Amino acid sequence: MFENLSSKLQGIFKKLRGKGKLSEKDVSLALKEIKLALLEADVNYKVVKEFISTISEKALGKEVLESLSPANQVTKIVHKELINILGIGFQDLKITKRPSIIMLVGLQGCGKTTTAAKIALFLKQKKLKVLLVATDIYRPAAIEQLQILGERIKVEVFAPKNEQNPVSTLISAKETATLDSYDVVIVDTAGRLHINEEMMQELISMKQKGDPEEILLVADAMTGQDAVNISKSFNQDLNITGVVLTKLDGDARGGAAFSINMTINKPIKLVGIGEKLEDLEVFYPERMASRILGMGDVLSLVEKAEKMMDQKKALEIEDKIRKQNIDLNDFLLQIQQIKEMGSLDQIISMIPGMGNQLKGISGVNFGEKSLKTNEAIILSMTKEEREKPSIICGSRRRRIALGSGTTPNDVNKLLGQFEQMKQLTKNLFRKPKQRNLFSFFK
Repeated sequence: MFENLSSKLQGIFKKLRGKGKLSEKDVSLALKEIKLALLEADVNYKVVKEFISTISEKALGKEVLESLSPANQVTKIVHKELINILGIGFQDLKITKRPSIIMLVGLQGCGKTTTAAKIALFLKQKKLKVLLVATDIYRPAAIEQLQILGERIKVEVFAPKNEQNPVSTLISAKETATLDSYDVVIVDTAGRLHINEEMMQELISMKQKGDPEEILLVADAMTGQDAVNISKSFNQDLNITGVVLTKLDGDARGGAAFSINMTINKPIKLVGIGEKLEDLEVFYPERMASRILGMGDVLSLVEKAEKMMDQKKALEIEDKIRKQNIDLNDFLLQIQQIKEMGSLDQIISMIPGMGNQLKGISGVNFGEKSLKTNEAIILSMTKEEREKPSIICGSRRRRIALGSGTTPNDVNKLLGQFEQMKQLTKNLFRKPKQRNLFSFFK
């Protein structure tokens, strides 16, 4: 998420901090680099221009340049303005009626159907009774796709009968939801390859008959500037209430997230961060801005951990780490639980300063493939080997490698990483204001 932009911005601020005292020339040069980084991230040019103008006015002031830590002051200003661009404050889904209608709109291929299922699961986990409604009668297998997704998450899907049109389907679904006491109705509407009059008229009719509380535009983050143009068109005709950005995990640039809110003044409410149905996050502008600047996002990490982790086991492991009694069984449990939370590099990015520390551990790879490899290696060990890794000799390494489909070198890497991680957590516990990697997961 914003990998390139985050890396470049952090590099710019690192250079500023290295100078100590800053001149106007230093700040101006840094602002030019920030401008280029944002443009390369596909942020709208007008948004970038306004952003740099605002920062320049504040960062070149006498109070900043003559302060004790001018670089930190500039970082603080950029952080605040990033929040302004992304949208001030968290915007929750509006659910005040029973049933409350949420209409998803967008072009074909943006991920509406999958997003409908993701939101259904998200709300179901909040103990709400959800009904999914399939109204896309144009795309082949669109209705069947939603029905399959509904079965996976155990959410009822209302599908059109015979030649029923989308507007009639929505009316019927609303009646059913009222009779059966559903809390939320999520409507998966039809998309097109491009915006046209026929499409908009259908959506306008559905809005009039369905009276939705939320009309969410589902936009593919990888479309960059096109996402801004698309959002303008949909907002003009439907007055959307918010945006769901999909495929944010695969977008190295992410400029759409910066541009949409500033362009149409509508909040990004949710973001898709992966292919799994659980991979949907509430969008917090402040937290995202902090993550981009390398300040971490501990709150999101704790929320994710509380949702996915076994708290009792996490407390037991933390106690073992404090006593330096951790073994490979604990390491295996952490790998399995972390896999449930998402990619490890995303998790690491949420912990302030942790990413830079872990970069120093030789051979560490935070990809999903590496987690699976390490899991296979540990599962190929005996109970004694997991409890006492020090007994693993050359012949044992070869047997473990054969059993896990890896090489003895892979086994060596895992053991080395385990020892280095033990040392890292030991060092972190010596610092009273810092906590170890695993303690965030309880």
